[in-house]
Amino acid sequence: MLRSCSRLVKRPIHWTVPPCGSRAASSVGVLKPFSGSPFWGTTVRWCQSGLAKNHCSLPDSEPPKDYALPNSSWSPEMVDEFNKFTKLEKDGTWRKLPSYRNVIEVVPEKLKQVPYMLKDRGTRLFLRNIDEEGMGFEYAMFLNPTEKRLVSMVQFGPYLEGPPGCAHGGSIATILDSVLGVLALCVVGRVMTANLNINYKSPVPLGPAVLVESKLDRTEGRKVFVTGEIRSHDGQTLHAEAEGLFILWENLPLNNKPK
Repeated sequence: MLRSCSRLVKRPIHWTVPPCGSRAASSVGVLKPFSGSPFWGTTVRWCQSGLAKNHCSLPDSEPPKDYALPNSSWSPEMVDEFNKFTKLEKDGTWRKLPSYRNVIEVVPEKLKQVPYMLKDRGTRLFLRNIDEEGMGFEYAMFLNPTEKRLVSMVQFGPYLEGPPGCAHGGSIATILDSVLGVLALCVVGRVMTANLNINYKSPVPLGPAVLVESKLDRTEGRKVFVTGEIRSHDGQTLHAEAEGLFILWENLPLNNKPK
């Protein structure tokens, strides 16, 4: 499973593959202006990070954009939670996970050599497929590898509506699948979702930030069991609970294997 983790103008930037080797991948997206950005509605020739080095002339000072950073659509509560966990990074307890548009940017280095990973040219990560800030998923994930936990602050935008004013159940399932699956990926290795059970407790409102937490329960051979929940920013309202079963891919190189 790797569904696996938003920024200011609306002119598209077309990312194209430079003639720098067959391992470069590309995507098409919108880059919204941010401080120091040299790009503005133009075509950019780009090699994906990790593959670009020694294969492309693009300088290392221009990495792919991390969308798991505050932008103007984030609510004060969303920013507060982000800042709280950013401070916890200082003692090494928690670590922020970057989030890019193309899935190849977030896989472990070993997996970038897997041939099928290089065939998704022009693709976008499902949670990052809306150009306009705040209209879809806004989120940032923080990992605690020692405790085998992951916390994500999340905002559901108006394009994710189900019942009036509330997030669609499918979008809730998507973020739970991602938060549980990314934890399994980071702690155990390359996994795919086998089963996801969700109990919807109360509607998730569009706009306000919520907290999504997951923890690794156990591993049994190739099976990885993870649980999670969505709560309101103040922790008083339980919106959903989830149990996920993920299967370790044995036919791919992995970072770790369950003990």
